[in-house]
Amino acid sequence: MFAEEPNARLQALIGRFLPLFFAAGLSLTLAALLFFVSQASKERDQALTSQRHSFVVMNIARALDATISRSESTLARYVISTDKDVGRVYQSEWGKAGQQLELLARETRKDPAQKVLVAQLRDAYLERGRELNDIALRTSYDQKMGSLARFHQAGQAESLARINALLKQVIKAEEAVLEKRSKAVSATESRSETLSSTYRIFGLIILVGALGMGWAANAALSDRRHASRLAEAESLRAADLEEAVTSRTLELKIANEKLHREAAERAAAEESLRQMQKMEAVGQLTGGIAHDFNNMLAVVVGGLELARRKLHQDPAHAERHIANAMEGANRASALTRRLLAFARSEPLLPQVIDPDDLICGMTELIDRTIGDQIKVKTVPGTEGWKIWVDRHQLENAILNLAVNARDAMDGKGTLTISTQQAQLASGEIGECSEGDYIVLSVEDTGCGMPPEVLSRVFEPFFTTKPVGKGTGLGLSQLFGFVGQCRGEIQIQSEVGTGTEVLLYLPRHHVAEEQNKDFGHQMPSHEAVEHDAGLTILVVEDDPRVLSATIDALVDLGHHPIACDHPMKAASLLESHADIQLIVSDVLMPDMTGPEMVAHLRKSHPSIPVLFVSGFAGDIDNAAMFEGCELLRKPYTIAALSAAIGKALSARQVNEQLRETTAAATS
Repeated sequence: MFAEEPNARLQALIGRFLPLFFAAGLSLTLAALLFFVSQASKERDQALTSQRHSFVVMNIARALDATISRSESTLARYVISTDKDVGRVYQSEWGKAGQQLELLARETRKDPAQKVLVAQLRDAYLERGRELNDIALRTSYDQKMGSLARFHQAGQAESLARINALLKQVIKAEEAVLEKRSKAVSATESRSETLSSTYRIFGLIILVGALGMGWAANAALSDRRHASRLAEAESLRAADLEEAVTSRTLELKIANEKLHREAAERAAAEESLRQMQKMEAVGQLTGGIAHDFNNMLAVVVGGLELARRKLHQDPAHAERHIANAMEGANRASALTRRLLAFARSEPLLPQVIDPDDLICGMTELIDRTIGDQIKVKTVPGTEGWKIWVDRHQLENAILNLAVNARDAMDGKGTLTISTQQAQLASGEIGECSEGDYIVLSVEDTGCGMPPEVLSRVFEPFFTTKPVGKGTGLGLSQLFGFVGQCRGEIQIQSEVGTGTEVLLYLPRHHVAEEQNKDFGHQMPSHEAVEHDAGLTILVVEDDPRVLSATIDALVDLGHHPIACDHPMKAASLLESHADIQLIVSDVLMPDMTGPEMVAHLRKSHPSIPVLFVSGFAGDIDNAAMFEGCELLRKPYTIAALSAAIGKALSARQVNEQLRETTAAATS
């Protein structure tokens, strides 16, 4: 009896606590299973969220590409039509592209690789914006030709290619991430299904082993059904998103085809407009030149005709007619120089100039030119800065501006000519590069100009003066001259207040020790007195010019040798060993003058050369004229004599430099 009682008590304890232990074990196992199912659900939700994020990033990138394309297409229509409403549409589209870019940056901020690409895309967007805004600004100021040229250049710009390439990289990178995330979604769903299957098996065990755990199994099954519904909903949402992406891709393809058609139509319209403007400019230029040259030729032809009639009857009267003809020819030469300067084809003779000394030295000349009723003020402010320009051209430009100011002030007022220093950033003023500049200002207190006149002041032959009072080439010539000097020009004017013309000329840095190794003073290039009787080789392909040059040299007492082709010069030099100077044209058939001289230098290195030309626009390399004098056509016999003296002087200077250099080296 007493022996069986402990056994019974033990069995009772086991019977009481075994279900508890079993329930506790099942509960722990169930809790662990529930934890893993929850983790699998979280991973699946995170994978689906990441997948949706990839689709969002790709949609934003594609939308940004489409918006940029629409804004550039709108800008093209604005450049062609100059409609302000179209310009505002362009600004709106370009701003919308910026907002989409910022949205793309926010969506990719947690992805380091995408963040770098978006930062580069932002830089390319800003650079592209500056290019397109410059085109829009030029269009707003009616600079249509410049805008079209800029837009054509912008179509081939590196910034556009960078934007397209970076957008493709962003989309491609996101597609790679999307592929990984899709695989992660599949993996988490598979793991969730596996855990669910395990849970079902364990539920059956719970039902068989302990009915008391049924409520827990039922709750777990409810959770599983809920998770399954969420997964199905997410799957449907992903399918809808994929369908939306497919639809958007089709829309983008259609929009791209439309853009290609619009680009082709725009190119055709631009070409048609360019041809119309070209013909209009040629017609205007030809008419203006014909008008002025006919007037000057009337003076020349009439003067020569009258001189021929009076030559034997009244020589003094004939002399006066010849002087009138010479004046007409000189005016025609001056007009030719203005045309060459406007076309940036006239060669300059630059030198180091102190702008303060220049404007102070011109005060008396300007006073005499514009009259006593106008007060001339000079305000020098460069403090020793120099410029490298053609002194004659700059003086002529300032004088032309002073005359324009006199006419604007109707002979009474104040003319202020000033200089100052300026440090410019790249593109701050027109197309000026970064660096130091001298700002030369000519300001008057005249009537000013309305915007419609101000926008046309640089057009050739455009003038507001009465017929016969101006050619309309003054500011055009000034525009060409400043361009040759790598500078910029600005005009500020207000009706009733006055006008200020600002010339931005690059500062020339003069080396402080440039003459240290060659003594205290360099030899001068001034013309020297020379004896008559020089033997001179004259190379000229035009027989009339060749004959006139030969006659002029004979009149000066020299012995010219005619050469009508540059290929014959070498043989004539060999057969005439006493030739002391070569006078050559610049542009000739088969070989230019500088090319001929370069070939002759091999056998005759020390012979002086004088180039004579009326147009040097095809010879851009100034080094080819180094050590030689250049005489511009047309010229007088006195100018020819002076140029011969300078050519002989240049040879002496070169010989002195060689001797000084050899002495310094030894």
